[in-house]
Amino acid sequence: MKDERGVYYTPSLQHPEVRMYVRDNGGAIEFRLYNPMEPIVWEKHQWVPYEAIRQAAEMYKERGTGRNPLALYDLDIAKKLLCDA
Repeated sequence: MKDERGVYYTPSLQHPEVRMYVRDNGGAIEFRLYNPMEPIVWEKHQWVPYEAIRQAAEMYKERGTGRNPLALYDLDIAKKLLCDA
């Protein structure tokens, strides 16, 4: 899907208004979250490369938090959307 912000997918079926935008930045896939209920997230957080997300997920895993940041960031969907765009 695509709108004025760019190419996106819906990372949560429970919250279809939330969008995960994706882009290719010189071969690196980057993600940026938009939630209309919290627009400050879009304003304050910039594009995040998938590699940084993967590293953060490892840190969460090592801490035993039980949280998985990768749940929102789907590299396969991002690649497919960008290929089709």
